[in-house]
Amino acid sequence: MDIIFLGTGGAWGVPELNCDCLICKEMRKNNEKRERTALLFSNKTSLLIDCGPDIRSQLSRNGLKAIDAVLISHEHGDHYMGMDELFAYKRNVARDLFRPIPVYLTSKSWEIIRLRFEYLEQMGVIKTNIMEPNKWFKQGEFDIFPFKTEHGDFAKGSVGFAIKTKNRIGKEISLVYTSDFMDIPEPTPEIVHPDYLIIQSFWLNEPVNNVPHHMSFQRAIPFIDRLKPKKETYLVHMGDADMVPNDPANNNAKKYEPKDPLRPPTGGEPYPIPLDQEQWQNTVNQIMSDQGLPYNVIVAYDDLRIEMEK
Repeated sequence: MDIIFLGTGGAWGVPELNCDCLICKEMRKNNEKRERTALLFSNKTSLLIDCGPDIRSQLSRNGLKAIDAVLISHEHGDHYMGMDELFAYKRNVARDLFRPIPVYLTSKSWEIIRLRFEYLEQMGVIKTNIMEPNKWFKQGEFDIFPFKTEHGDFAKGSVGFAIKTKNRIGKEISLVYTSDFMDIPEPTPEIVHPDYLIIQSFWLNEPVNNVPHHMSFQRAIPFIDRLKPKKETYLVHMGDADMVPNDPANNNAKKYEPKDPLRPPTGGEPYPIPLDQEQWQNTVNQIMSDQGLPYNVIVAYDDLRIEMEK
């Protein structure tokens, strides 16, 4: 099975429109970008997780000719507002060949999303399937287990996913994707010890006031240790809201004051705020090493493709 990280950024992408903070400046200088987070699993069939505003360019870059199913993690616009683009998969095949694309989401998410996209079902583009947290269901060769995540009062339908499938040599592969979250209120055995973990890391440091109910890398560390992935952990949904020392843009509304910045266990100055992909990976490597944790944590980037064959 292959996984493609179609996008790895937060709700506004990075570098952000109209922003001259040090993070956005550095990423522009390096010609780096992070579009809204979406994932594609490709085996015998394809499984798309989330369908945000950047999905057209993401799918075009990766040459996806068909989508066999879609999972929607929750009802925030950066995770579903690109669903109009699914119409192209009906428009551009022979009339008698297309079948509606199964879209799986919770009832709470559909209450919001149907206001904008119910017409896609009426036009035969999608077929909505209401999924229930903590109940396995099957889509093609994928076994899928949605689990409830805490992402605030404006995302009551928020879930993560445990996914199992078999690779090309018939060996089972398991993966957990948390999506956006601040906590997992009812962790179950189904999400522990996956082969791979994909977890949100919107900030490096946990903020004083976590208004958007996102996960920082600082808070993600104990979750990684609790879920105990056997192989790699990938960070996604990265943002630019950490305060960088001496950055004039720290006064911008999107910047969050850190509560108790990550420091080496031996004490000293906090770890530097990463400004780009290389700095993020170096900082994560140093933190995991300093804390003596055995997990291989990789900072994902847009269009990263992983072959999960072993």
